[in-house]
Amino acid sequence: MIDWLSDPWQFEFMQRALLAGALVALASSIVGAFVVIKGLAFLTDAVAHTSLAGAAIAFLAGGGSVAISLGAAGAAGVTAVGVSILTRARMREDTAIGLLFAALFAFGILLISRARNYTLELSSFLVGNILTVPTEDIIVMAALASVVIFVMLVFYREMLFVAYDPTMAAATGIRVGLVQTGLMVLVALAAVAAFRLVGVVLVMAMLVAPAATATLVVRRVPLIMITGAFFGLLAVCIGLYASFHGDVAAGPSIVVTSVSLFLLVFTISRRGLIRTARRLWSS
Repeated sequence: MIDWLSDPWQFEFMQRALLAGALVALASSIVGAFVVIKGLAFLTDAVAHTSLAGAAIAFLAGGGSVAISLGAAGAAGVTAVGVSILTRARMREDTAIGLLFAALFAFGILLISRARNYTLELSSFLVGNILTVPTEDIIVMAALASVVIFVMLVFYREMLFVAYDPTMAAATGIRVGLVQTGLMVLVALAAVAAFRLVGVVLVMAMLVAPAATATLVVRRVPLIMITGAFFGLLAVCIGLYASFHGDVAAGPSIVVTSVSLFLLVFTISRRGLIRTARRLWSS
């Protein structure tokens, strides 16, 4: 049993994968709390998919892993700001997200289709490969996570106020539009950090599932962030074990584990299935 637990961490690529997963879990939990509170799951999915366009541009230009991550961050940031601008122009937020989502994601696929190993490269971008994350990518992830943490610490009160009561926040002088745009950009940065871990298709689960699980256990936003980080890191560890011993893809294993943890907590939590069943029974 001891060997089963310790064997994976004797390999450097597993150590790098665990470090990358921890960084993503931290950044995702901090932003994920607001994603769940504000209902920004669709935006998260959109910025993850549109980051493919920036990654494809950097890839075709011959850039390395760092350039690809930075390109993805640029495209995700453009999406976040674009959604904010279109929303201020009185377009429905879901419509703005849908337009940019479809356009940039399709553009990214068009660019990648020019690559010699089109299917291989597209698969790598879509589902990621945490087991081959280079040190340079880990540095980029650490930088993105640091930016997310720093900005959240500085503007936490404003973001929390706007998240719960934007009208009152505006009345007190807070620039609601700027804060909302900033939150979208943070979501984009966290999505890019997770992009190299699990690919664009599975990013939303990394940002949503741990935070959603945490809301079943605690109520205060700081505790949701901390508890979400715990569930995210737990999912990364279990997913890596499953990948190593079961010879399955690491990214999808982590996501399946994260969603499974949510279902488990939802089943046993007083605020989950049990409470819902009692409410239905009493009615």
